[in-house]
Amino acid sequence: MTTAKESTAATAGLRGVVAAQSSIGDVNGEEGILIYQGYDIHDLAEHSTFEEVIYLLWNGRLPKQEELDELNSQIRANYAIPSEIVDLMKTFPKDAEPMDVLRTTISALGFYDKETAHKTDRENAVKAAIKLTAQFPTVVTAWERIREGKEVVAPLADQNIATNFLYMLRGEMPEADEVKIFDICLILHADHELNASTFTTRVIAGTLADVYGSVTGGICALAGPLHGGANTNVMKMLLEIGSLENVDSWLDKALEEKRKIMGIGHAVYKTEDPRATWLRKFSKQVGEKAGEMKWFEMSQRIEKAMHEKKGMFPNVDFYSASTYYLMGIPLDQYTPIFAVSRISGWTGHILEQYSNNKLIRPRAEYIGERGLKYAPISER
Repeated sequence: MTTAKESTAATAGLRGVVAAQSSIGDVNGEEGILIYQGYDIHDLAEHSTFEEVIYLLWNGRLPKQEELDELNSQIRANYAIPSEIVDLMKTFPKDAEPMDVLRTTISALGFYDKETAHKTDRENAVKAAIKLTAQFPTVVTAWERIREGKEVVAPLADQNIATNFLYMLRGEMPEADEVKIFDICLILHADHELNASTFTTRVIAGTLADVYGSVTGGICALAGPLHGGANTNVMKMLLEIGSLENVDSWLDKALEEKRKIMGIGHAVYKTEDPRATWLRKFSKQVGEKAGEMKWFEMSQRIEKAMHEKKGMFPNVDFYSASTYYLMGIPLDQYTPIFAVSRISGWTGHILEQYSNNKLIRPRAEYIGERGLKYAPISER
């Protein structure tokens, strides 16, 4: 009998392992740089719109005006979800997790898209991508209304995704500055190279499963607390701390107990996450407008202490938590909002996978025993 041996070849979590070639996005963790199709995230956040970024991720270039107009028209024509889907959602338990609702509902939407079902050619895949990108916000906000016992708000066919999301969530038109902040948040979360959920969508697409199946898998991966669920846990942490005066003692105890400080540190970035740069500004901005600065001030105190004590920086989740909280968004809707944005990146990667497909089938380094012989059950 040979015994198991310690593995030295496999890299835990596949850190640093290149698994695919892609032109969609790139993360330079050493310098804190994020690009989409060659464009720096700061440039896009400053000047672009989420719809322009969607076009960029899917097509490799920014759109001309007529191309953007056409994409906007197609997205807006597909905002509405079938009445059967709304009826289905009304049968779900009211305490169901929003990400579980999103997973089930998006999978069910595939039944009502006969045109693209089980098709992976680019023309049909793009059509499916448009429908899903348009309908994610409708599904997320419909569930919020349903579980609160309110009427579902129909989307506005003349508004962009950011405006529509906030309108359908609240039942009233949002203010322009809120829409701008939310639109940039969608840009910031749109893609992040081969993160866990994006890699999942590519693995599924590599089997030539359709867009609905691939995206459903991405939702499942995003739901995990170490991926999309982190921003919710950041806000839970802030609520637990309670006040600026409690930060230092709470943090000292948490570090002594070796607790993970949510929203601090990143698997790739060794410096500040460039998305956090924008979200820090938004957290302060919405705090000032609401006259409630304590969440921002607490976050700043934690950020400063973690950098001094551990040399760690905030990631995208850290300041998005307080930003969304002060916009009145329920905590368990933070991750679905992540999905409302990331559907653009997921579908971009799915389209890229289909365009030059090779089944993704890595190997595992076997570390178990060998040479064992079967023994009858009476002799074990």
